[in-house]
Amino acid sequence: MRREPHLKLADLLSELDMSRAAFYRMRARGQAPKSIRLPNGQLRFRRGDVDQWLQDHEEAIAC
Repeated sequence: MRREPHLKLADLLSELDMSRAAFYRMRARGQAPKSIRLPNGQLRFRRGDVDQWLQDHEEAIAC
């Protein structure tokens, strides 16, 4: 069984070109992608969840 890759917070922030503070503000508003909190407090993000979150936030191109 192939496991889905997980992103670290730093990897996600780099991919989104977003600051940590902006991410946590978005997370506090319930607008961030789903995350997994590890026992040590670190966050991980499933690649599929991030891709779906990005797709859900795509804007239609205005003509």
